[in-house]
Amino acid sequence: MTTSLTLACFWAVIANLLAMLPSRDNHWARAYGLIAVGIPILGYVTYENGPWWGLAVLAAGMSVLRWPVVYLGRWLRQRIGSARRS
Repeated sequence: MTTSLTLACFWAVIANLLAMLPSRDNHWARAYGLIAVGIPILGYVTYENGPWWGLAVLAAGMSVLRWPVVYLGRWLRQRIGSARRS
């Protein structure tokens, strides 16, 4: 296993451990930190292993951080909808 995939697996384990701990802010601070660390790891995986592995790691990260993805989709839909009305 390459270094980048090892880092991605380590990121996934840390993300799951952080999700098990109680939080007052519904884990948003941890999610921001995981996103900030995960984006460079995703780029490294894609660079070292190719776009298919990059897409697989992206899908895995999106399944772990699904609420930020849901809110991003809602925000984009609202932006696109308001742009069409104008």
